[in-house]
Amino acid sequence: MIVLDTHVIIWLGESPGKVSPLARRAVDEVETSGQRPIISGQSLYEIAWGVVRGRMLSSVPLEDLLAEIERRFIVRLLSPQIALAAAQLPPTFPSDPFDRIIAATAIVERVPLLTADRNIRRSRAVRTIW
Repeated sequence: MIVLDTHVIIWLGESPGKVSPLARRAVDEVETSGQRPIISGQSLYEIAWGVVRGRMLSSVPLEDLLAEIERRFIVRLLSPQIALAAAQLPPTFPSDPFDRIIAATAIVERVPLLTADRNIRRSRAVRTIW
């Protein structure tokens, strides 16, 4: 199992060529096994905010886009365990609260995070695949 960072969710749908071969294989392995990758509920907000603010384009209405994402992935909502793990990430981890919650989701799930974010990967606070 794996957790996807927000940009990976977007790239899988809009620009699959941006997803590294190793990350693509990890997604394919999960889906081939009949499972769905995990995403943080925070990613749904990041995507909705990006579309509403015009930072991301969608060829379908936002409601349909979010519904499709919810069908394709397992959505983990913020839990006390994830909140605690996010708050306890080391100072070397990026301070962005969404990055912290997404990474903490992977930590609590005990699975790798698929992310291209160099700062997250360099922190070594969470197992990553890219």
